[in-house]
Amino acid sequence: MPAAPLLSLTWTDEVTGRRGFLVVDRLVRGVCSGGLRMREGCTLQEVTGLARGMSLKEALHYDPEARYVPLGGAKGGIDCDPRDPAAYGLLVRYLRAVRPYVESCWTTGEDLGLSQDLVDRAAAEAGLVSSVQAVYPLLDDETAARARLAEAFALDVDGIGLDELVGGCGVAESVLTALDRAGVPYPGTRVALQGLGTMGGATARFLTRAGLTVVAVADVKGTIANPDGLDVEALLFARDAHGTVDRSVLRPGDRELPGDAWLSAEAEVLVPAAVSYAIGAAEQGRIRARWIAEAANMPVLPEAEASLHARGVTVLPDVVVNSATNAWWWWTLFGDVGADADEAFAHTRRSMRALVELVLARAATEGTTPRAAAHAVAAERLPVIAERFGSHR
Repeated sequence: MPAAPLLSLTWTDEVTGRRGFLVVDRLVRGVCSGGLRMREGCTLQEVTGLARGMSLKEALHYDPEARYVPLGGAKGGIDCDPRDPAAYGLLVRYLRAVRPYVESCWTTGEDLGLSQDLVDRAAAEAGLVSSVQAVYPLLDDETAARARLAEAFALDVDGIGLDELVGGCGVAESVLTALDRAGVPYPGTRVALQGLGTMGGATARFLTRAGLTVVAVADVKGTIANPDGLDVEALLFARDAHGTVDRSVLRPGDRELPGDAWLSAEAEVLVPAAVSYAIGAAEQGRIRARWIAEAANMPVLPEAEASLHARGVTVLPDVVVNSATNAWWWWTLFGDVGADADEAFAHTRRSMRALVELVLARAATEGTTPRAAAHAVAAERLPVIAERFGSHR
């Protein structure tokens, strides 16, 4: 049983009556890291699990030789549909309410339902310097670090921002590492994704460019499928701000199917890249894939994962697979990488491949799941981090 978080709070908006949550799982050097999500039905339990996951992600990326020092884990959440006209005002009021934490200890950014641009705009309106200002006192040269991060966020790679692409690069590299270990060639390997937003869209691009074929993509309107492969680039540039694809760009061979059709797609790899709890006991029975890469946070429920593992389906866990975005922020801010796309992608690929190799090798040796192996690695690193930098629970 995980230890109770250091801080757990629930906020109720006086205007709409909607609730927001903040959970700080732990602090390292007085600071924690974790995004802010907005979705209808968001709960304190969900945010608590995500905050714990962030502590693990930070620990998994600990490199004693790097400038980046892992932080503690945290998460924020708001129970609201981000498409609701009242959503932005609610976001601003939430950030005003938690402003003391953002100023002192909680560094945050985009997550499900919220883009970084929107978080930045709301943070400024709430009177904050930055959504990551709590980390500034830990930097050797704050001015240079902030300029480097701003320059990195301004970079565009083939029409998509670098900040949006790095996370997908990490997910894709996780998949490619698993394929390499199994001796499976990239050409002919099929992929189905749930979600074509920030993480799902970037993952689709990198996997397609590596030679894999995306055969199904699901968004809020349903599943788009083509057994011969979808035109991923066309779909990416036909998305709205929430990752919903304009169906007018579909080709004659593209089919529109129900929203859950991606689960049973004829594909070797499934990438849930949208909501948490997407694959439960009932859903897992429909899956034909050999690998599931958790681009979303907590998409596979424990009972479903146990059944999948028993029938030979490998779940590549979220604490590893989708950790590159968070790590890239800190690699850039602390100076491990510069404001350069090639450098960012190379560092991401190298770090993610090493981490996935470590986790999969340990899982194979110990006869356990990759998630259990990842948690074991993190459990070994957390005390090392605490001894070196201090930890507050």
